Amino acid sequence: MSQLKEDALKYHSKGRPGKIAVVPTKPTNTKRDLSLAYSPGVAEPCLAIAENPDDVYKYTAKGNLVAVISNGTAVLGLGDIGPEASKPVMEGKGVLFKIFADIDVFDIEISTKNTEEFINTVKNIACTFGGINLEDIKAPECFEIEQRLKEELDIPIMHDDQHGTAIITGAALLNALELVGKNIKDVQVVYNGAGASAISCAKIMLALGVQKENLIMCDSKGVIRTDSPNLDNTKKQFATSRNLNTLADAMQNADVFVGLSKADVVSQNMLRSMAKDCIVFALANPNPEISYDLAMASRPDIILATGRSDYPNQVNNVLGFPYIFRGALDVRATKITEEMKIAAVHALAQLTKEPVPEIVNLAYNEKNVTFGKNYIIPKPIDPRLITTVSPAVAKAAMDSGVAKNPIHDWEKYNHQLLARLGKESNFIRAITDKAKLNPKRVVFTEADNYKILRAAQIVKDEGIAIPILLGNREKINAILAENHIKLGEVSIIDPLEEEAKRHAFADIFFMKRQRKGVTLHEARKLMRERNYYAPMMVEMGEADAMISGLTKNYPTSIKPALQILGKEDGTKNVAGMYIMLSKKGTLFFSDTTVNRYPSADDLVDITYSTYKAVKKFNIEPRIALLSYSNFGSADGEVPQKMTKVRNTLKEKYPNMVVDGDIQANVALNQKLLSANFPFSELNGEPVNTLIFPSLSAGNITYKMLQELGSAEAVGPVLLGLKKSAHVLQLGSSVREIVNMITIAVVDAQSKS
Repeated sequence: MSQLKEDALKYHSKGRPGKIAVVPTKPTNTKRDLSLAYSPGVAEPCLAIAENPDDVYKYTAKGNLVAVISNGTAVLGLGDIGPEASKPVMEGKGVLFKIFADIDVFDIEISTKNTEEFINTVKNIACTFGGINLEDIKAPECFEIEQRLKEELDIPIMHDDQHGTAIITGAALLNALELVGKNIKDVQVVYNGAGASAISCAKIMLALGVQKENLIMCDSKGVIRTDSPNLDNTKKQFATSRNLNTLADAMQNADVFVGLSKADVVSQNMLRSMAKDCIVFALANPNPEISYDLAMASRPDIILATGRSDYPNQVNNVLGFPYIFRGALDVRATKITEEMKIAAVHALAQLTKEPVPEIVNLAYNEKNVTFGKNYIIPKPIDPRLITTVSPAVAKAAMDSGVAKNPIHDWEKYNHQLLARLGKESNFIRAITDKAKLNPKRVVFTEADNYKILRAAQIVKDEGIAIPILLGNREKINAILAENHIKLGEVSIIDPLEEEAKRHAFADIFFMKRQRKGVTLHEARKLMRERNYYAPMMVEMGEADAMISGLTKNYPTSIKPALQILGKEDGTKNVAGMYIMLSKKGTLFFSDTTVNRYPSADDLVDITYSTYKAVKKFNIEPRIALLSYSNFGSADGEVPQKMTKVRNTLKEKYPNMVVDGDIQANVALNQKLLSANFPFSELNGEPVNTLIFPSLSAGNITYKMLQELGSAEAVGPVLLGLKKSAHVLQLGSSVREIVNMITIAVVDAQSKS
């Protein structure tokens, strides 16, 4: 069994099987709660709905509930695998609806290939849902199913396989044509593939202005011509009378190629035969019609998009369907019209040309991602998608007369959209993408541990880091074999076997510590320990970062890194920062692991180190100095200390946004802050960085939030060292280790 297969099966089966669950949204703790939720109280909304059926949107979850429905006849690249086998995909689609647009989903798999039976089943259950997303239904049946359901039901229905790719590709085409200065009415477009996605893409492009006589479509037999035998009605719409036979014939002098077929059917010579400034959408997954490297090497003027996330211009349906349904549901649209789809196209195209948020720059390791050949469609991580695409779709629904619940206050609607989404996942996605752009060598001091080896495999497979394993070679290989972990080519180093290197490292360590109580004999003895050998590898440039501490206590793990790597210039204190991924967004807590009773001067230094660390993530720090007091409302050592810290920081760094002393609830509640303390510079934007007055305060807070499930903790991130070294929380999970490795790589990128 391959590691990917094993991981995927464990992911879906571990704990509670599957990926989704039903969660109550009302209190259910008391007898009164239950009497309102069910009998006798539930009778009241039932009677109200019976009197006015539209009240179902007022009293039930229908208005935010979408059915993802399939019969499993065209699942991803797996084909006709049946309804039961399609269920993991449908659950996955439900996850995407939820995390990107806060739409609840029931996945429904229907065991029939009969078109009439399928349509009747969907019609009979449609009253449960606010919208229906048809998924993975083979052509040509999918065309009739969608068309009939749109005609016979009064809720939004969309077959995403058709329209999702079409909408994203349409936006990419508009922007690519703008970059090369070509008129959409003049361009010659060639399609390879004549399935549901290709047909819908072609229709969208015609709606955008491509002329029908300029569009050529090919299937597995070659160019679809008017004299081709046995053409169905769908293909007849795109048949040409031109004397063209093969894909190679069709691509000569073409301006645009759209591939929705299979891998490796396009050659470099085919691309070279295309017109100047050609636009190529090679969208076969997982491998495109021509590889990215071959396509880019074929000619310098190409604009290329693929379906892959590891190359620029990824055509990803998640840019469309969550936000299209969000807008349609919010105005209670009776259908998804062509105007709504075109509105989504233009919204995506326009968003690409606007300055991107810092979270996007962070993810792609750029100071400023800008509209150009490598950025013709938004990134899936862009948090503005929901407030751009959904309102555009909602407005189009209103303009085309299919909105039952029109929106009047658009500013309020935008606030509601933003409030729907938890922001905790964006940060990890962003730093993971950033790490992948320039993976670093990470040395692991405890490589004779299953969790470390499993994490090492994950970061290696995903291109986040290049692992270096320290430990007994036989033991490491035995753990790898026993657990079927395949790391491929990886460096395994046992310091006990490296006598010459160990002595060289010991000599350098002795020079650093000879006037601090370390003898040469002790230096050589210490260098047998992996906790000392690893930071020496980082110090000497044989690794870029190190990870330790999984099985050792924090002080034992941190001491060697401090002694060998030393502190950053101008830094007096090393500190530990936790990154808390919460529904309020990403929060940075410091110091949580190192300094027990920091003085005011220590806290000035710790705050500045935290400020620099947060800036490395392309996030502008807004810093609250925490206390049990608000701006002198209570006396005591802590309020006085935090006030002194604030005053010193403003003198030294006048542009830093920092204030205190302040209570945590006031710092995190903008309404409370502005109503009571309008003078504070923390007003206006949410606080994202919290500085604690003592180690106990910070440590207790992050652990409490972590255990209560209010936030996911990533860390501790060690601040103030010259090079990247990080110490894990004792007993960290594989997921937590992977997150820390990712942080270590990003830290190493900034320090190199």
